[in-house]
Amino acid sequence: MKRFLRLSAGLTLAGMTLAACGFGGNDGASGDSKTLSLLVPSYSNGTKALWEGIIADFQAEHSDIKVNLEIQSWDNINDVIRTKVQAKAAPDILNIDAFSGFASDDLLYPVPEVVSAETLGDFQDSFAQNASIDGTMYGLPMIASARTLFYNQELFDQAGVTKPPATWEELQDTAQKIKALNAGVYGYGMPLGSEEAQAETSIWVFGNGGSWNDGEKITVDDPRNLEAVEFMKRMIDAKLTQPDPGASDRTPMLDVFIQGKIAMAVGLPPTVGQIAEKNPNLKYGTTPIPTRDGQPMTLGVADHLMAFKNDGSKQEAIKAFLDFFFSADVYKKFVDTEGFLPTTKSGAEALKDKKEIASFLQVLPGARFYPSTNPRWAATQGAIQSQIGQIGQGKDAKTVLTDIQDRADA
Repeated sequence: MKRFLRLSAGLTLAGMTLAACGFGGNDGASGDSKTLSLLVPSYSNGTKALWEGIIADFQAEHSDIKVNLEIQSWDNINDVIRTKVQAKAAPDILNIDAFSGFASDDLLYPVPEVVSAETLGDFQDSFAQNASIDGTMYGLPMIASARTLFYNQELFDQAGVTKPPATWEELQDTAQKIKALNAGVYGYGMPLGSEEAQAETSIWVFGNGGSWNDGEKITVDDPRNLEAVEFMKRMIDAKLTQPDPGASDRTPMLDVFIQGKIAMAVGLPPTVGQIAEKNPNLKYGTTPIPTRDGQPMTLGVADHLMAFKNDGSKQEAIKAFLDFFFSADVYKKFVDTEGFLPTTKSGAEALKDKKEIASFLQVLPGARFYPSTNPRWAATQGAIQSQIGQIGQGKDAKTVLTDIQDRADA
């Protein structure tokens, strides 16, 4: 089972007081500008063999550079990197989600210093912007996840729905037609439980042109956000969603969709494989997530590579390895083997005919992201996860957003 992308905000390392630690450089590579240490998480049972193959191919082309690979589980890697940095033994290259804490403590090379102009220009613009702080890119977007709307074609046919919805109004109308079937199914799955309430809410907020921040300021109570949450509440109050969305987590909700009991739900690339495994006879389709005005939008999440300065002697070797990794054939193989989405333009082009991810690639250039580089986002996300479900329990949307804003500002 793949360990899919971890959400950056919940794992930010900014609070680790890295500034007092100085730069690392003692992790088996100290004093040797031609030996790189690479620390990565395990995404699947095949991650180790995949990296070993990439390293062998790289070293065949760069016989003067050695790469030492270390793989950790997602459960351990945050503790491992924390210990290494505090011991001044940071890896030369790290694959993880959050980078802002390291960047703010001046531990990382700016990306333009460790990749070629060709590699730099190949990243999707939205992912490059999300990997930047104050206009400087510090993370190399490595693999991505995005969302699309999954819909049950059989239920659509029964309800006389001829095309998937593109706008909120069409989504509401479709859900109403599903409800009218009186078939014991729900129109739209809205998971507002603690697992990922911030994702579901962000989908609606971003779909209304809203945002969780304005620069350094958290803006939960922005009027556009309120409009979005009020619409969510109207869907709940009209019983167009599953009962008690505030107690529904994404994973079990998607299982109900796969069972054929929910007509529409926002899913991820792994949802395709889960349907094939759990209910291969399900007739379903995917389409961009409906927005208020019908303009395609998706919620994007990315893991990153990042390069530590350490003693400053590895810059050229790091650049050689990163350019090799992001070269079209190597990068395509990594992304395709692990089942992720590419963050590069050439990667999207290379995988455009892979039907399982075609709808995700379609919306990827317009991805919107959590403000994970904002130091207040972690608290904001936690407040959304614990409080937004109250809109399904009688609390009005404005009060809920005000309470979340208060926690973010505390």
